[in-house]
Amino acid sequence: MFRLWVKIFKDNRMLRDTVIEDSGNDTRTHKILRALEESCYQFDLGKPIWLDATIKDFKLHDRTRFTQDNFMEPIDFDYLEIHVIEED
Repeated sequence: MFRLWVKIFKDNRMLRDTVIEDSGNDTRTHKILRALEESCYQFDLGKPIWLDATIKDFKLHDRTRFTQDNFMEPIDFDYLEIHVIEED
């Protein structure tokens, strides 16, 4: 079972969160991208752009933050954080 925890923060407070589960046989990268897309759909957000710093942070810690720089449209929160909490 693969689980990704997605959280929205503003002023150091968590506003919303969701956990996306995936028990398929796809690659880890596909599971992450699909879970991020599903959570953005739930939160009614556009998909964020993976910048080099975002990718580096995710590779090191299995978590990363998407700030305004990662989104094409304005956001009304400080950042969107994703965190892998369980892997197959």
